[in-house]
Amino acid sequence: MWCRGFLQQTFRFMSSNRQVGILLDVDGVILRGGSVIPAARRAFRKLLDQNNNFLFPVVFVTNAGNCHRHQKAQQLSHLLDIQIAPEQVVLSHSPLQMLKSFHDKFVLVSGQGPVTDIASTLGFQKVMSIEQLREHHPLLDMVDHNRRPTLPSSPVQTLPRVEAMILFGEPIRWETNLQLLIDVLLTDGSPGCEYNTQVSAQLPVLACNMDLMWMAEAPSPRFGHGMFLLCLESIYRKLTGRELQYQALLGKPSLLTYQYAEHQLRLQNHNRRLTTIYAIGDNLMTDIYGANLYNHYLAEQHAAMTTSTKLVTWGTGSQVTMKETHPVSATAECCSILVCTGVYSPRCPLPSHWISSDTETVFHGQRDLVLQPHLVEPRHIVEDVEAAVDLLLQQENSDP
Repeated sequence: MWCRGFLQQTFRFMSSNRQVGILLDVDGVILRGGSVIPAARRAFRKLLDQNNNFLFPVVFVTNAGNCHRHQKAQQLSHLLDIQIAPEQVVLSHSPLQMLKSFHDKFVLVSGQGPVTDIASTLGFQKVMSIEQLREHHPLLDMVDHNRRPTLPSSPVQTLPRVEAMILFGEPIRWETNLQLLIDVLLTDGSPGCEYNTQVSAQLPVLACNMDLMWMAEAPSPRFGHGMFLLCLESIYRKLTGRELQYQALLGKPSLLTYQYAEHQLRLQNHNRRLTTIYAIGDNLMTDIYGANLYNHYLAEQHAAMTTSTKLVTWGTGSQVTMKETHPVSATAECCSILVCTGVYSPRCPLPSHWISSDTETVFHGQRDLVLQPHLVEPRHIVEDVEAAVDLLLQQENSDP
């Protein structure tokens, strides 16, 4: 059923002259916790034709990462009462499929949900969870007195050396995950050994979801995986005097995530060129920063194709380059639209008001992101996702 519906949508896009795509955030735009925001239901009625097919290619881009994308597609389909295919969902970890050079390494995964199963589905062949590592080395986890072993224990079997770490999302037991991740980093992948803070090369770390906070049912935003990463970075710097290095940072606002999302849009559009991508979100530091960064990248890419300008993918916080993933994009622009139903509140000033030379900068973005005021200024600010859809429909109807 899912495949048939996806093909029907693809046929719909092939027969349309419109060459635009829509990237939709989920939490704070469509959902608040497990409840659908009323404006979202009205918005989707305007995005569907009489046969309930999407008028445009639509991809849901969320920094959630504790499930498979077919499960997220089923959840959204049920809540919104429309058919959404797995191919229309991009989770924070989805671009890991492209990083094939890591797929044969022995990786340690952190997060919650079926993280080992998710990693295997993404192509990783040798995977171990934090809990499995703890079972092999129970003496490493000592914060919770009720979980301490009663007798000294040794590993049941010798584990292979950890060759890379994947941080999918915020874990449930932060103290356990922080301790064991540091153990692996400071022993160069062999946590049963003593620390070596002078290790010459740090293990590769692939981190998904940089959200410092996200919006659920609570009146104020909740801690996200970005907060967990901040803790890990602080501990590593305190113990070693060095900054924790990331091999890749995935999820919004990463360029790799937007490149992957555009690829999914173009698949729905029979791989035809998109003139405009409308990116709708509620978070200045992820949705707006990412959309504007991608718009800058598209302009830079166009200049590089028409001149001898060198393409520089700055601001990604990642050592993985764009050429390692997908081919050159032909999309003209990415238009950022900010809604006021989630993390962003219109009662708070925009960054352009509070970033100044005579005050301390408050930057909620990930450590490795470049703070550029224009990247956190949305092209449009609207009340909710219905208003965002009205805006893009008006824009498309008015364009020649």
